Amino acid sequence: MNTEGLLAARMVRLKSSAIRELLKHSKMEGVISLAGGIPSSALFDFDGLREATQLAITEQPEHAFQYGLTEGSHTLRERIAELCQERGVLAGPEDIVVTAGSQQALDLVMRAVVNPDDVFVVERPTYLAALQTLELAEAKLLSVGSDGDGMIVDELAELLKTQKIKGVYLVPTFGNPSGVTLSRARREQLVKLAAQHEFLIVEDDPYGELRFTDERQPTLFELSKALFGHADNIIYTSTFSKILAPGLRLGWVIMPDWLLHKVAIIKQAADLHASALSQSIAEYYLGLGRLPKQIETIRAAYKKKCQIMAGLLERELGDVLTFEYPKGGMFLWARFREPRNCADWMKKTLEQGVVFVPGEFFYADNPDHSTFRLSFATATEEQMHEAVARLKRAL
Repeated sequence: MNTEGLLAARMVRLKSSAIRELLKHSKMEGVISLAGGIPSSALFDFDGLREATQLAITEQPEHAFQYGLTEGSHTLRERIAELCQERGVLAGPEDIVVTAGSQQALDLVMRAVVNPDDVFVVERPTYLAALQTLELAEAKLLSVGSDGDGMIVDELAELLKTQKIKGVYLVPTFGNPSGVTLSRARREQLVKLAAQHEFLIVEDDPYGELRFTDERQPTLFELSKALFGHADNIIYTSTFSKILAPGLRLGWVIMPDWLLHKVAIIKQAADLHASALSQSIAEYYLGLGRLPKQIETIRAAYKKKCQIMAGLLERELGDVLTFEYPKGGMFLWARFREPRNCADWMKKTLEQGVVFVPGEFFYADNPDHSTFRLSFATATEEQMHEAVARLKRAL
């Protein structure tokens, strides 16, 4: 059969996730993976999940195993609204759509707002799967730089003098892959630019709860409400994957009225609704009141892991690379002091039995080949010591 022309044109340029490909190597015997951005299963609250699952299938099995509302269980949305209020995101259950992880939220939103060749701006570097989602929506991607204070919003301001854009996507808090946080001043500047130039901000917040200090930056959603009394151009998305369990495949998106019902229609066409069983489990888990303590446990563990990884890199490889010390999240972003192609270097590190993610995959354009991302979330202290030793040998 001649299959030429059967695929949609947009699929021709779509590439598989480099991280997914790298995870194949991580399954090889003896390989230590610092690649995957996955939470540590050793930290999952299995007792709480077991209790919540038992409640879900005994207390209200007719809800757990039946079709549900496209927007999600009303009770779960009420509890998500309470969780978001603690983050400064003031929204009601009617403003929320429960999704199959925040990745689906991004996909649904981009399908709802992006026309072919609409311009979306991302930071350099940015979340790889967001690039895939935007490419699939046929957006035209432009990028601006970032530093230790996050996206360089002054560059965006310069771009806006000559370019009309549809929106900006970013992970402003403990970003993936950079680990850095957008400063308060730049948050205010970005929100004001969005209001002035009437573009959307997609605020992706999977890591905001994973902070290592008491410092908390306001969300862009929160700032918009404070400055303008509304957040009509802010789309806020988050997930249970990093604070509870990714296997539940539950996230959520908070949107203004003009967008929410359109996204709900797309979700109806995609999968009707997120898993009713997963929603019921999450609903009961939140009702047990265990999440705050669970988040404290994760924060403490990741803070310790980050300190170990950063200390090892500084001691063993500080003469050849530099990195920003993250204040939260799951990632450490490093750059060689002298030019080096990290994708080529990884062939050497694989021979030594350690894998990471070359930084070039996180760029919409102008990739910095001397960068790479390390995840400290899943490796044990012993594995981190050995992994850094192997990286050093690979040089």
